[in-house]
Amino acid sequence: MKQHHSGKVLRVEQGSIASELGIVPGDKIIEINGQSLSDIIDFSFACADEDIDLFVEHGDGEQELISFSKDVDDELGIEFESAVFDGIRRCANHCVFCFVDQVPPDMRGSLYVKDDDYRLSFLYGNFVTMTNMVKNDIERIKRYHLSPICISVHTTNMELRAKMLGTERASHLMEQLDVLDEAGIDYHAQVVLCPGINDGDELDRTIRDIMERRPHALSLAIVPVGLTKFREGCYPLTLYDKAGAERVIEQVAKWQRTERSRSGEKFVYLGDEFYFMAGREIPAEDEYDGFPQLDNGVGLARNFECEWNDALFEDSDEASYDHPFKIAVICGTSIAPFFERLTSAINIHNLHIDVVPTANQFFGESVTVSGLLTGVDIVNVIRSRCADADGVIIPRCAIRDGENVFLDDMTLGELREKCGKDVKTALSGGEVYELLAHWETAESSDKMGEYAWQSNAAYVKY
Repeated sequence: MKQHHSGKVLRVEQGSIASELGIVPGDKIIEINGQSLSDIIDFSFACADEDIDLFVEHGDGEQELISFSKDVDDELGIEFESAVFDGIRRCANHCVFCFVDQVPPDMRGSLYVKDDDYRLSFLYGNFVTMTNMVKNDIERIKRYHLSPICISVHTTNMELRAKMLGTERASHLMEQLDVLDEAGIDYHAQVVLCPGINDGDELDRTIRDIMERRPHALSLAIVPVGLTKFREGCYPLTLYDKAGAERVIEQVAKWQRTERSRSGEKFVYLGDEFYFMAGREIPAEDEYDGFPQLDNGVGLARNFECEWNDALFEDSDEASYDHPFKIAVICGTSIAPFFERLTSAINIHNLHIDVVPTANQFFGESVTVSGLLTGVDIVNVIRSRCADADGVIIPRCAIRDGENVFLDDMTLGELREKCGKDVKTALSGGEVYELLAHWETAESSDKMGEYAWQSNAAYVKY
């Protein structure tokens, strides 16, 4: 029996084709021209026809076939509740560095979901290991030319990769990359670097092997493993210290110089945290070649500064406050010195800025990024450090998109109530500057872009 999945409509654009057809939120799109739909990729390709037979199930259970004609490139104007209609592909690996395995018990269920779905990789840039992919998946990538995708490589030593990911299926990656290369599918690659496991000579091997796959290999990011205090039963791992981070930077720099001279691009890039740990200056903007892996924490600080400088340059109003005004900026401990350097360079009359590095008591102080700060830690630091602040800026990357909820289930509204402060959220450098320079008029939308718990990356935004 043919199995049907359906896409549940979340929103319908006003004045769109779907609106004129009477499609409303809650309706389910089951088929287009007799084709069943497993995700918005199927939906998009099916909608490319001029003559459409749309099979819909309305909220009351009534099913209807709606036939109409349109131009090939006309969009229907439908937004779905989920990008995949048949359920997110789950990760069946047992990675030694998996961040989800380090989440405390009794949290909301979504925090324990390990996604490993190649469709989300193409659509949103989530990294996938490819261990749960079968021949039909590869054929679909080739047929729709789903390019680029983002692949968690970790090592090109296939025996080591199988051990790191906890499955023999991980040892087939190089064969899978051969198929993608032959089909002309491009990909970004990443390595979660674990001290004493896939660094040193193994890292050289991985960089060399992936670099040889250009032009289909577009970039390679190397990010440090992240560890929380909830590691009971997990594989024994350590963090990089200052000396270890220095070694990684110097090792990768040799490859970067060679590739820069050969192709004009570095190709391989380090996560910002390596530079923070080593006490090094973040590379200049042109060293990132357009920031190909920004959402993976690679060049995020430098891009933030570029946005900050653009906002500062474009600010036509001379920022000034009529009376003394203090704004506290809450952030993770790793990015705090960077924020302090930026804010100390601006001089706004009557404004005092207090950058407040916030230790992560919830996950453990070894977790230093802003994106993993919880509501309770932010509330506690505001109460203890920001009593005299007139306004507080908190990192929007710590809030789950669409829910306005932190990782510990505290909502943004609850946080504001507990703090008793005027709290606004910001994500980009431009947003932070606007809030600092024009607090009363700058808006806090409390809405961020794509947020993905990348369990296979063990890495989140700063």
